[in-house]
Amino acid sequence: MGVLDLIFPKTCLGCGKEGKYLCDDCLAKVRLAKPICPYCEKASIDGFSHTKCAKRLGLDGLTSIWEYEGVIRKAILSLKYKYSTEVGKELTSIFIQDLMKRGHPVKADVLIPIPLYWYRENTRGFNQSVEIGREVAAQMGWKFIPDLLIKTKSTVSQVELKGNARRQNLKGTFVINSSIKYQVSSIVLFDDVFTTGSTLREAAKVLKRSGAEKVWGLTIAR
Repeated sequence: MGVLDLIFPKTCLGCGKEGKYLCDDCLAKVRLAKPICPYCEKASIDGFSHTKCAKRLGLDGLTSIWEYEGVIRKAILSLKYKYSTEVGKELTSIFIQDLMKRGHPVKADVLIPIPLYWYRENTRGFNQSVEIGREVAAQMGWKFIPDLLIKTKSTVSQVELKGNARRQNLKGTFVINSSIKYQVSSIVLFDDVFTTGSTLREAAKVLKRSGAEKVWGLTIAR
C-alpha cells in the first residue's frame, strides 16, 4: 500500500467499501454481455455478424464483456469525465482478465482504438480508448497502432439522434492517417462502450476501404 492509499484510501465506486475501486461484490452484480450481432443486436454465436446483416464494408463481429451498468458504468464515467487514471488502471486489469477467460473468437493482427476529436482529447488530456487499448494489445499479443484513424470533426452523442441524423452525424468523421503505412488483414477496433454501434461501424467502413480484410469490434461494455 502506498502513501496516497493511506491518505486517500481506495473506495469502491459501487458500495463505498475500502480496498478497490471495483470490489468483487459489486463486479459480481454486473451482468456479462451475451454475444450479439453488431447490426441487428440479436443473439449471435461468438458475436459474429449474421450473414443476412453483414456488410462488405462493415464489422465482422463484436465482443463486449459487460452490460453498461453498475460499478462498470460508474468506472467508465469516472475515467471519461473525472480523469481518474487510477480507476482506469484497475478497470483495464479486470477487463483484460475477463477477455482472456472468454477468449477472442478470431485471429487478429492489430488493435486500433477509436480516436477522439483533437480538441476534446486536448481538453481531457488523454483518450481512454488509447490508454486501455495499449494494455489490451500488449497482453493479447496484438500490434498497437493508436493513430491510424483520425477523427476529423466533433460530433454529438449518437444516443441523442435517430435514423438519418445518426448517419449524417458520423459521415466523413474518420479518415486514415496517410503518414502511416500499414498492411494488416485482421483488425480489432476498440472502444469503451458499444451504445448505438454507429461509431464502430463507421470506423470499420473506413478501415475496410483502406484494405483491411476483417474488422472486429471490441468494447468493455454494451
